[in-house]
Amino acid sequence: MVDREQIYERLPVPLQHLACSLSGWQTKRSRFDAEFRRLLTESRARTSWSNAQFAELRDRQVQAFCQRAAASTPFYRRRFAEAGIDPRDIRGIEDLAALPVLTKLEIQANHADLVARDIPARQIQNQGTGGTTGNALMFPATKESVKRQWATWQRYWLWHGIDTSAWCGYFVGINIASLRQQRGPFWRYNWPRHQIIFSIYHMSPDNMPAYAAELRRRQPPWLHGYPSMLALLAAYLIDSNDDLGYRVRWLTTGSENLLPQQVELMEAAFGLRPIQHYGMAEGVANISQCENGKLHVDEDFAAVEFLPVDEDDESDCYRVIGTNVSNPAFPLIRYDVMDNVMITPGEACDCGKPGRIVSAIDGRRDAYLILPSGARLGRLTHIFDGLHNIKESQFHQRRPEIVEIRVVRNASYSDEDDRALEAAVRRRVGPDMDIVIVHVAKLERSARGKLRLVVSEIPEAKIERAGR
Repeated sequence: MVDREQIYERLPVPLQHLACSLSGWQTKRSRFDAEFRRLLTESRARTSWSNAQFAELRDRQVQAFCQRAAASTPFYRRRFAEAGIDPRDIRGIEDLAALPVLTKLEIQANHADLVARDIPARQIQNQGTGGTTGNALMFPATKESVKRQWATWQRYWLWHGIDTSAWCGYFVGINIASLRQQRGPFWRYNWPRHQIIFSIYHMSPDNMPAYAAELRRRQPPWLHGYPSMLALLAAYLIDSNDDLGYRVRWLTTGSENLLPQQVELMEAAFGLRPIQHYGMAEGVANISQCENGKLHVDEDFAAVEFLPVDEDDESDCYRVIGTNVSNPAFPLIRYDVMDNVMITPGEACDCGKPGRIVSAIDGRRDAYLILPSGARLGRLTHIFDGLHNIKESQFHQRRPEIVEIRVVRNASYSDEDDRALEAAVRRRVGPDMDIVIVHVAKLERSARGKLRLVVSEIPEAKIERAGR
């Protein structure tokens, strides 16, 4: 059976532009409607609230959410009973500590029992995430919760004066150009949403001049994308003494940890510092950067806990544990997203906006995957969309010509999953790289227990030679 991605790849470029625009029109029509505008207005009004008002709202949401989760899902009926807790005893975020932390493996093992039974199908839309550990998660979300999440994100953009009707150069992991394509354009237009979607899978040294030329021609005032990809563009501009020929007004990043060296590259190339945002499809946490550069927890969207990485360590590093109070269709209470943040207790911001302050986000430290052409792929989690029989996975690379994918399988994993994984990787890396799949019992982790998606042992000198 031919899937939609395969049909899209066979279309000529003008029809691919049309397909991107049609998808954008459908999304804009369904997502940014009158209900969204109401939610955005309410969200923006809360910007002037005090921390006490934010905390009161968050605790009311937690209280109602836990009672509803226990009433509407088999999983939480068991969860509360096993913990010996009456859901009515949960009156706020502090009471959540009586429940155990929820892991992604638990979600995968109990997926059906986590789906709420009291929400009509017409109010539901399916969401998904590749996951930083490469184990995909698909789940239902209420349409209202999706709009509430987008309202929270748009509120953050508006803090910075970002005109959401402005054209945006978009550098994220969307397959908009086939890897078989050897010549430009390596971008497609989404006219209804004013996006130029650039293929991050073609950002090799030979192609970078074309990317810069398109930006110079269209002059989008807003650039958004994975930090690794925007840093690649910045490095090219600096190394080649190229120039976009116009002033970029806004530079925003998401989906990856923003590293200090990437900030330095972007500031040198574009003349401004990137604005950071932290969030995820599961909606259990959201952190937005204000105009003063401080990272504020969006307390009105999710209930976020910060647990010490090491109880015996007095460092300021904490685990992010979240509860998605905005999405009753698939309640996640005390979900460990496997990311760390740095917190200085009592830190405040003079911008006047509420929300606890996070000093730095210390998570999602994915390395690049190096293609034989020299192109670097900095975000690979979309490869695992739909591959639900993979518990965890990790890319290992010693040479640009070969990649080893280490996979921890679940009980339902079969040879068909191997073939599907290889095909998904092949679509991203192209025909010139050898792909080796290795089944393992566990994967290599960092000293802090974090699982990196990419482990690369390729020296920088070899990367440079691969691109020549």
